[in-house]
Amino acid sequence: MNRMNGTGAEWNGGGSAPSFDPLTDPIPGFHSEDCIDTVDLRLTEELIEFIACDHPGSATAPGPPLGADLLDAPADWGPVGTELGPFQLVPVRVERDLRLLTRWMNDPAVAAFWGLAGSDAVVETHLRGQLDGDGRSVPCLGVLAGVPMSYWELYRADLDPLARHYPARPHDTGIHFLIGKIADRGRGLGTLLLRTVADLVLDRRPSCNRVVGEPDLRNTPSAAAFLGAGFRLTGEVELPDKRAALMIRDRALRAVL
Repeated sequence: MNRMNGTGAEWNGGGSAPSFDPLTDPIPGFHSEDCIDTVDLRLTEELIEFIACDHPGSATAPGPPLGADLLDAPADWGPVGTELGPFQLVPVRVERDLRLLTRWMNDPAVAAFWGLAGSDAVVETHLRGQLDGDGRSVPCLGVLAGVPMSYWELYRADLDPLARHYPARPHDTGIHFLIGKIADRGRGLGTLLLRTVADLVLDRRPSCNRVVGEPDLRNTPSAAAFLGAGFRLTGEVELPDKRAALMIRDRALRAVL
């Protein structure tokens, strides 16, 4: 999937950075096997079959709907505080949000990576594919200080075709995002909000131990935003429509990255 348009990463999350080098310093109580990310690994047929049996509507074995709350109801997560005011993920309603999202998708900087420029119908088809689906992907507006200013897709990475391209774990949660207005880009807002949303996922989804991003390698601002938000670059993956940087934020490393 080609769904990333972020901002630069010059904002560092506020406060002084921890005196910790994740490349050289040991982490008390942390075991390296908790974060194995060898991208050469692939899902085995046995694991694919197990996931398909446990979740018969998964991306690896399409079937009946998986049921509600695959993402633990983002609509109920509520607002959280940030340095720029309260931020909340609000699930998209087509009749309310379509015109705004169409305008954002027709921005050339967004269209280059999302591929959804065109009429309202183009964007509506994309949204309906999620809203009328089984709940493995939830499109949301990011509302900051009362103003809708970003678009987010939270998705079950372990139930997505992406899982065939990296060593997925149960309940891995993926993020796609874009910043709507040109004036909001390039000043660290993407970094701030990516960290905020990743924290929300880890706080509201106790079964999820990893948040995943896969920005296009050409999208340097988005990749920088992920890195600034505490994600680790674990490798590159060749997806059907892009070569992506695989970014992972681990629950186990949350306090030090």
